[in-house]
Amino acid sequence: MKKKLIALAVAGALAAPVVASAQGTNVTIFGRVQAEYSLVDFSGTPSQGSLQDNSRSSRWGLHITEDLGNGFKANARLEQGLNAGSGSATTPREQWVGLSSNQWGDIKFGRVQSPFKDFAGGMTIDPFAYTTLQAGGSGGTMTASANGMGSGANTFVNSAIRYDSANIEGFSFSGLLMPGDANTLNPLQQGGIFSGIAPGGLGSNGNTGGRNGEFDGQAAAKYHMDYMGMGFDIFGGYSRDNANQTQKSIGLKTEEVWRVGASWAFENFKLSGQYEDINNAIGAATCSTAASLTANPLDAPGAGSGQCNSAMNAGGDGNIWFASAQYRWGNTTLVAQGGMTKAHAGGINSAAKRSSDSFTVGAIHNLSKRTSVFGGYQHVYVDNPNAASANDIGGIVAPSYATGSRATYTVGVRHNF
Repeated sequence: MKKKLIALAVAGALAAPVVASAQGTNVTIFGRVQAEYSLVDFSGTPSQGSLQDNSRSSRWGLHITEDLGNGFKANARLEQGLNAGSGSATTPREQWVGLSSNQWGDIKFGRVQSPFKDFAGGMTIDPFAYTTLQAGGSGGTMTASANGMGSGANTFVNSAIRYDSANIEGFSFSGLLMPGDANTLNPLQQGGIFSGIAPGGLGSNGNTGGRNGEFDGQAAAKYHMDYMGMGFDIFGGYSRDNANQTQKSIGLKTEEVWRVGASWAFENFKLSGQYEDINNAIGAATCSTAASLTANPLDAPGAGSGQCNSAMNAGGDGNIWFASAQYRWGNTTLVAQGGMTKAHAGGINSAAKRSSDSFTVGAIHNLSKRTSVFGGYQHVYVDNPNAASANDIGGIVAPSYATGSRATYTVGVRHNF
């Protein structure tokens, strides 16, 4: 009898999602495990298959809250990324502490996601986010830069303050500021050009910032309205990434990105679109590890599952389009989406122009509220892929878009807990 009671107690402890301390602090264990088999065919190279989680979707973490009274809460989050299939468990994700109020919104201090990633557009309008079919890095959508200011699956901003407002009559706002001297956070400051692109960077160390008040930052706003059974969302944002001292010495300037987009939903249909305009690319000239779906961004062309086709020429301008259509049929969502990247000629090395077009078709089927299977096909067409060679700066090349066109087939399973 005693053994049965002990077994029941252990099972109950493992099943409970929330653990409460004596002081009223609630700790929630959460996470995700995902694996997918992908067959990738690069132009001019043999096809390759792999069974893993290159998009770093798998993770586990702790979310901590304490009720302070009068509508205020203290919050904290500690999260670690995994790669099911390869055994990797070393990817840092969100790590912050903050305060929240039902009336005033949330403020976070530490390592956070950017508003361009999870608030207005970015991965919020990509149903294949965190899969091999994701839009970030595929050659037609969101910037997924290694400095964390983009929309990649594993791009985070270090040493930041982020504020998210409460929703007021359908309107909400998010802003991010990185107030520190980011030169001290740049792993390649000693003779390097791009932050966060070195092995181990994983979008983890990448910030450029600047000195004497040259703070990096983002601001984004969105508005939601329901009308006659239809839902409308409009969003926009601005991102500013200052060059550090080393980058300035070779002619790089402040990177600016403007974003605008919208979504429309009616019954089982949903349409989404987004446009970004990039000027003086710094972080947008690179790509996070998870966005490029490689072991690290410096892998040889064809060594990984993906590319970095959303990257611009270093110091150059460009624009990115994205469009998506979804139809929900019972527990299954059918998806067709695509996009276009235009990297204009120019930049610090007068690089040639380059363009990439992509389209993706697939489906996501929910087996339950927590478990889903997904699969699909993606094709990326690259015009003038060898233009990437002009970005070679001090032995560092913006990775993998020199491999040309790519076709990807994938099927996977995901469980959230």
